[in-house]
Amino acid sequence: MISLQDLTIMRGTKVLIENASATILSGQKVGIIGRNGCGKSTLFAALQGEIAPELGSIGIPKNLKIATVAQKTPALEISALDYVMQGDKTVNALLVQREQAYESNNGEKIALIEDELGMAGYWTLKARTGALLLGLGFGPNELDRPVKEFSGGWRMRLNLAQALIFKSDLLLLDEPTNHLDLDTVLFLQNYLNSYEGTLLCISHDRDFLDSFADHILHFEEGKVVLYPGNYSSYERIRAERIRAQKAARRREEAILAHMQSFIDRFRAKATKAKQAQSLMKAMDRMQLTAVTQEESPFSFSFPEPDRTPQVIASLKDLNAGYPQRKSASVAQENDLDDFSSNSPTTQASQSEASEQVILSKVNLQLLSGDRIALLGKNGQGKSTLIKTLVGNLQPLSGEVLIGKGIKIGYFAQHELESLNEDQNALWHLWRIDPEAKEKDLRTFLGSFAFKGDKVFDKVGTMSGGEQARLALAMIAYQKPNLLLLDEPTNHLDLEMREALSVALASYSGALVLVSHDRHLVEAIADKLWLVDQGKVSEFLGDLNDYQEYLLRRAREFREQQQALLNEANNKARPSQSNSSATQPSSSNSSYKTKEQKQLEAQKRAALRPIKLKIEAQEKLMAKLEQRLSEIDERMTDSSLYEGNKDELEALILERAQLNTQKEEAEELWLELNDELESAQQA
Repeated sequence: MISLQDLTIMRGTKVLIENASATILSGQKVGIIGRNGCGKSTLFAALQGEIAPELGSIGIPKNLKIATVAQKTPALEISALDYVMQGDKTVNALLVQREQAYESNNGEKIALIEDELGMAGYWTLKARTGALLLGLGFGPNELDRPVKEFSGGWRMRLNLAQALIFKSDLLLLDEPTNHLDLDTVLFLQNYLNSYEGTLLCISHDRDFLDSFADHILHFEEGKVVLYPGNYSSYERIRAERIRAQKAARRREEAILAHMQSFIDRFRAKATKAKQAQSLMKAMDRMQLTAVTQEESPFSFSFPEPDRTPQVIASLKDLNAGYPQRKSASVAQENDLDDFSSNSPTTQASQSEASEQVILSKVNLQLLSGDRIALLGKNGQGKSTLIKTLVGNLQPLSGEVLIGKGIKIGYFAQHELESLNEDQNALWHLWRIDPEAKEKDLRTFLGSFAFKGDKVFDKVGTMSGGEQARLALAMIAYQKPNLLLLDEPTNHLDLEMREALSVALASYSGALVLVSHDRHLVEAIADKLWLVDQGKVSEFLGDLNDYQEYLLRRAREFREQQQALLNEANNKARPSQSNSSATQPSSSNSSYKTKEQKQLEAQKRAALRPIKLKIEAQEKLMAKLEQRLSEIDERMTDSSLYEGNKDELEALILERAQLNTQKEEAEELWLELNDELESAQQA
């Protein structure tokens, strides 16, 4: 159990957390949310003992095994696989002890340590690490590559893998989805669902939190409030709390107005003066209910673009990529997405190629009003496609025809580097529109939360989120009729993400979006393009279909690997004797011997337990679905929200738990069906 008691933490002269209290039980999965700079990462530092609170205390069990993601990765010669295996601190400590026992020739101690290694999962560590790295987007041929050959973004994935492979009691994750593609985010959320310890995860990705969190810890105005359920449950409970606070505030204000009216009427009358004085003292003591702020500080829109032609862009037999050879490591630093370890081009011999073709023979049209999200793993060419559309990359062959009068607004993380660190937000807009009035520019910047003197803050002192807001403000100000957005939500908090989602929903131009934020993709895109294995094609379906597509591909990959393994094993076995080869095949005859019938009966008996488990899961899923329907029906009753707070919270918590159970049941059902299919084919 982790407890925060009247906790106050400061950074410099700024109070981040004040008199905060909360209790997190063992095994809970807690999503931590709040505006940028509110103290979320500071809490993590305090939990790890890196900083001490000014007041209050943090209660945390002794000898708790804590896993966190390292922020830096040295350029090491060891392989990616070995590096991640080092993340299991328990196993590595035992290996050191075993080495010492060997040096002292202590056989008894060696035997004990071997037993402990087995219990710690040492014998399966390599296999588990390989599977984890494949899930995080590394290719099979990447596992033995030295760490130093990977770019900064891929080294962060290695650090994430190090934290996940450790069988920790407490896992602290700070924005783990930043720089991950949607495929990897889907893998990560499933991995976290099966994590058995206590999880604290800072994230601004609402769908990601919905997938595994059973509690939400919200930082608001220096306090922390722990809500039961996932992010969707938090939104409902908090909205109800705000409505209740407002109602209480209105009642209290009415009482105060009545009391003030009495005082104003009778203060001068001797018979009522004493009563009036008592009322004045009562008013001084009376504290109005503080209403939690629900309004976002961000409220902006993309202005209506100028007239837009029907065909925005036309791609004809496009080969896109890079015109001259680069080493893999340099290329990865220049483009995290398209020079990842899974890129087909990086697997070829680069010294022989004069150009690197990332996408080949692309024939697509981008039409007025299109709202397209690009799907595909990092390294397949999403950023290459966008850079080619914006003109940062010239086609290697083929054509990219941009319609007349098209004004492009382009956002990418590396574009933030073009901001002048020594200048402020106002200066950046003035550079775009030198004739604009300061008042108009300040009003525009205010909608992006650059209010008052914030417009004079230098870019070099801004956080990543503030720089991203400024870049979006510069794009919006120019009234583009085509938006190209490459991971626009990195470093943005939930309020800003929601404001961006609303702004994009009302944007009338065309847009192409790359994002790992599933909520944003579902809210904005009405068309999906899949970028995979050098090709770009329209994906017919939604994100649920895409997730099933990924699961199917992963299953096919495992089956192919198993088939190759079986083939290798068969080749290694002694050949059958000639006499057995000459025996008549049962397939040539419908007659079944007694032995054959017995074998079939044994096979049916072996399949029976699996079938019973499948039936049990189907009954459980039906039962869970029935209960969820009952809860949903109850929650449509308006009377539930009028004084039934305990029942409401209980229903929300139960619904979150049932959803988790349903997902687990569905996953087990799929696994059992795969097991049944494999057994039937054996």
